[in-house]
Amino acid sequence: MLDNVKITETEMKFIQLLQNMTGATIVDCIVDDENDTIIFTVKKGEVGLAVGKGGEKIKRFRNMTNKQVEIYEYMPEADKFIKNALKPAKVKDIRLVDRMEGKKIAMVNVEPKDKGIAIGKNGANIKKIRFLAERYFQLDTVVIN
Repeated sequence: MLDNVKITETEMKFIQLLQNMTGATIVDCIVDDENDTIIFTVKKGEVGLAVGKGGEKIKRFRNMTNKQVEIYEYMPEADKFIKNALKPAKVKDIRLVDRMEGKKIAMVNVEPKDKGIAIGKNGANIKKIRFLAERYFQLDTVVIN
């Protein structure tokens, strides 16, 4: 699915552990040591399988690894991936724009009341979305309007 993504040995171990615990198909794993978080991307339609009823599978994984866990649903279309990743913020529309200098950006229009949710505390949410958008779709940035 993601031929250009490089996964470390540690990330492979986390992928194997979560797959064995949940039965979900893990597409990608990123260990964010700075925030003590592991970010997983799972196959479309398998977020519920990965999380478990009432979040019990993720809680068990969190207790085993002593790390925070975030799960995103992989979608091969950049706009759908970004819209889904920004939930619960309500996205009105997304435009993918090719700039003259060769840069590709996503312009995301959210409900004004949801702008804070989309950006996150100290910009944490948008930083993750930008990182994932570059990793999966080679987008240079994501702009929230």
